Amino acid sequence: MARAATPLASALLSKRWNSTEELANPDAADVRRLDRLRNIGISAHIDSGKTTVTERILYYTGRIKEIHEVRGRDNVGATMDWMELEREKGITIQSAATYAQWGETNLNIIDTPGHVDFTIEVERALRVLDGAVLVLCSVSGVQSQTITVDRQMRRYDVPRISFINKMDRAGANPKRIIEQIRTKLKIPAAALQVPIGAEDAFEGVVDILSNQAIYNRGARGEDIVYGKVPEHLVEAVSEAREELVAMLAEVDDEIGEMFIEDTEPTVEQLHDAVRRATIARKFTPVLMGSAIKDKGIQALLDAVVRYMPKSTEVQNTMLDIKNNEKEVDVVPYSNQPFVGLAFKLEEGKYGQLTYIRVYQGRLEKGQFAYHVKSGKKVKIARLARMHSNSMEDIDSVGAGEICALFGIDCASGDTFTDGSTQYSMSTMFVPDPVISLSLTPKEKNASNFSKALNRFQKEDPTFRVHIDEESNQTIISGMGELHLDIYVERMRREYNVDCVTGKPQVAFRETASVKATFSYTHKKQTGGAGQFGRVEGYIEPIESGEHADKPQEFVNR
Repeated sequence: MARAATPLASALLSKRWNSTEELANPDAADVRRLDRLRNIGISAHIDSGKTTVTERILYYTGRIKEIHEVRGRDNVGATMDWMELEREKGITIQSAATYAQWGETNLNIIDTPGHVDFTIEVERALRVLDGAVLVLCSVSGVQSQTITVDRQMRRYDVPRISFINKMDRAGANPKRIIEQIRTKLKIPAAALQVPIGAEDAFEGVVDILSNQAIYNRGARGEDIVYGKVPEHLVEAVSEAREELVAMLAEVDDEIGEMFIEDTEPTVEQLHDAVRRATIARKFTPVLMGSAIKDKGIQALLDAVVRYMPKSTEVQNTMLDIKNNEKEVDVVPYSNQPFVGLAFKLEEGKYGQLTYIRVYQGRLEKGQFAYHVKSGKKVKIARLARMHSNSMEDIDSVGAGEICALFGIDCASGDTFTDGSTQYSMSTMFVPDPVISLSLTPKEKNASNFSKALNRFQKEDPTFRVHIDEESNQTIISGMGELHLDIYVERMRREYNVDCVTGKPQVAFRETASVKATFSYTHKKQTGGAGQFGRVEGYIEPIESGEHADKPQEFVNR
């Protein structure tokens, strides 16, 4: 898109965050805060171990004191799967947000579902995140939903780190999984680690770059022990390092030049190259471990901090409504006019809970924000930072942060500003429903029936409801049978409305397909003269488009 070559536009067009920083002239404390902030999502196919990985991340960062499993015997369940249905079925239904700290870096984390039925949760999470961890099973590798998640990451230009989980499983084969990433997901990939053992004998990993063995010790793997590379793995580590350098040489100019000149890159040069290529979405580094066995998670956190982009390194654009929806680059600092995107809604005990990503500016408790779509001014009465289904009240959030608001009437994808600008963020992609069912409450006067359907429609853009004009049935549509079953069950539990589902009724119509003659004689004796009539004729289909411009009528002759 051509733009005027003004100093402002030239600075905004630059993808280098340094140029944006010079333009915005941000506060030094704000720059330090953004340098130590990462917004990441955990995504994968069903049962790859996303929630288990997130549970370990929360434990090792000190966010939780105990580890609970997805289907634990203690009947507590994982922190991020807080819904009763999630704990019963052992699946993630809704994405859940949390925050943690690793070293000096603050992490905003969203754990997403793996079922295709709840793909909108992945969609809207990736819309607002700066990076992601793609979890793959060491046995199953790249599966159908992995490909869907990969497509979503590409749609929103989200760089990713790949984590091969379940290295303790029988049949674990990380080399085969890395090859699947390259061939099925069509992205260059190389391992940063070599496993020490596999299946039941999985003990730890060797860091290829530092050439150190890493072991997890302690009751829950909280103690990291570094050691020498086992002798039987020295050759494998050397080969893996050569493969990494060769792969980086194809996607990074600096390493490419060194590769041609036959110069050995330093450890720091390799780290920098991995980061550049990852942020540019030309490469995905691959790490490995076993979340259930408490191995490899700390190294994954180190990789997130080292290789995932800061908010200031991601180029986001807004649409200037006053200027014919011209694209304008986000300036991701807190001293700019406030712009935020509402990406998820929940009905909480205090009213509607709205998750919002602050793209630029600052949002403070008590201030007024403007709903761009409706033009209404709303007061921010309460501001919170979410940790699964619990929350911590806060006074303000800066650019790049994710928070939650209460009592704001809006929909997913709506933009809020401070009123000084008329910018709107681009909305998210919403797939069309693929299955429909009729829905009938068992009790005719179920007062909460409409209330529940309206709420679910507002929360989930892929859940649609309409009344069929011909059958007068209530039809619900969604992304799969499980998707609709979950909402029917939630209506029963949360609104005390028992419903019956079934196949939607279809009004059948018949038409003539070929020419046919008919002859009918009507005789009826009523005691007087009686009735008599005879009709003969033929019926034939009209060719497509024939007489389309003329009104059709029946002529008796």
